[in-house]
Amino acid sequence: MKSRLKIAFFGSSLVSAYWNGAATYYRGILRALADHGHEITFYEPNAYDRQAHRDIPDPDWAKVVVYSADTAADVLATVEQARGVDLVVKASGVGAHDELLEAAVLELKGPRTLVVFWDVDAPVTLDRMGNDPGDSFRAQVPRFDLVLTYGGGQPVIEAYESFGAARCVPIYNALDPHVHFPVPPETRFASDLAFLGNRLPDREQRVEEFFIDVAEALPARRFLLGGSGWGDRALPDNVTYAGHVYTKDHNAFNSSPLAVLNINRESMARYGFSPPTRVFEAAGAGACLITDAWDGIELFLEPGMEVLVARNGAEVAAHLESLTPAKARIIGAAAMKRIRAEHTYDRRVVQLEQLLEGRDAWRAEPAEVKVG
Repeated sequence: MKSRLKIAFFGSSLVSAYWNGAATYYRGILRALADHGHEITFYEPNAYDRQAHRDIPDPDWAKVVVYSADTAADVLATVEQARGVDLVVKASGVGAHDELLEAAVLELKGPRTLVVFWDVDAPVTLDRMGNDPGDSFRAQVPRFDLVLTYGGGQPVIEAYESFGAARCVPIYNALDPHVHFPVPPETRFASDLAFLGNRLPDREQRVEEFFIDVAEALPARRFLLGGSGWGDRALPDNVTYAGHVYTKDHNAFNSSPLAVLNINRESMARYGFSPPTRVFEAAGAGACLITDAWDGIELFLEPGMEVLVARNGAEVAAHLESLTPAKARIIGAAAMKRIRAEHTYDRRVVQLEQLLEGRDAWRAEPAEVKVG
């Protein structure tokens, strides 16, 4: 955009990825916004022990305000600090007083202040509203100037519009090449197939099928599991559990195995067009990526050439059995070239700036899905 925006962003956490899968996305988008000259204040609650598990210091590209979420009064006082900015963003899944925040930020709307809902888990939000006619967010959706999502494609756009959204546009995950890039392999992450993801109800069955069952079927292969919540899960002998992997170690985690596995949560796979951050992290590190199948993958990576796609655990095993180090390097290099050229956060911010420049015409034009 031509003008410099003052942005107030209410999200789960910018400085901690602990039980916070949106951290990489927030960092990539907001750093790129700052590179484009915009001024960002990120408001995050002191919740879920995240401040004790910080993995970055306060960045120089955003001001971080950690606020008490003990009472509603604390939250409302924090929201009031954002009055008068150009753009207010309330992200989904802040994790503390979300309903209160959604109502409070809407009171900041004004002639020069746009208020946006940024959904970093649209399948969950939409399924929740669809299953509960009394969900309080249903009434709030039409009041936001804009709904942004980090994935979902046309199914998500149409679903949000059915709830009265003035406009819904996906701003997809991407790569920050300053943060994710190839590094020398490390012995602690050496494996034939590695998967990184927290243990969540919406994902666990798919992890069983696409990862744990594959490990049991290929006892001669080495597997690596990273992420929180798996410590009490019985694992095959050829699976090493790495626990929570801090962001600073993600490049080594992705650069060390023969291949890296992506497993979308069930709801994300069902809606499609929802590449998680780990796809771009892995591709940015030059990893050979194997992903579960979901609609829209070809918008980001070409199956067979830049990514290996598996419809079930048997196909994961088949890919792994036929994969050589040379083939893995070729696929990983092709993915890295494609992602760096077409899917960086800088490209996403250009899209966002163009969208905001055309805000006066939003209601006169149909929403359009664009990638890049």
